Amino acid sequence: MSIAEVKKTTEHKMQKSLEALRVDLAKVRTGRAHIGLLDHVQVDYYDSMVPVNTVANITLIDSRTLGVQVWEKTLAPKVEKAIRDSDLGLNPASQGELIRVPMPALTEERRRDLIKVVKHECEVARVAMRNLRRDANATLKDLLKQKECSEDDERRAQDDIQKLTDRHVAEVDKQFAQKEAELMAV
Repeated sequence: MSIAEVKKTTEHKMQKSLEALRVDLAKVRTGRAHIGLLDHVQVDYYDSMVPVNTVANITLIDSRTLGVQVWEKTLAPKVEKAIRDSDLGLNPASQGELIRVPMPALTEERRRDLIKVVKHECEVARVAMRNLRRDANATLKDLLKQKECSEDDERRAQDDIQKLTDRHVAEVDKQFAQKEAELMAV
């Protein structure tokens, strides 16, 4: 593996971490309903855990209510329980085959709790970036030990990896600031 490949691989992995953060932050709701909200909720379907959207049709009834239409009637109680037990703080109500999931209004306390969740997700992303930097630097040291690059090249590559890490961590911070502002807006 060459220095250029190490840099390229590290940058690609950091971009993937940023994408994962964007997906995680999209799940943190701001009071309005969106169908992606239930994507990570898992339901027991014949002894295997599957996402709700694979066993039901999720629609928007209005801006503050989701409708979950389960394809098999016997799954409705399981889906309702899975939504209730998720970390989203939702209280679904069953109406025959349709499960209505109203979005509760966000209180100041709930907004603070959501900001803590966002802060945790961002910190996980920062740690992932640092771990990628550590792995890249270890690979560079291995290249140096195997005499596949000079010490100067290794030092320059480590500096480039550090700049890459700093740039991606700054992007994480920017996303946190945007989500915090979005959550605190009334």
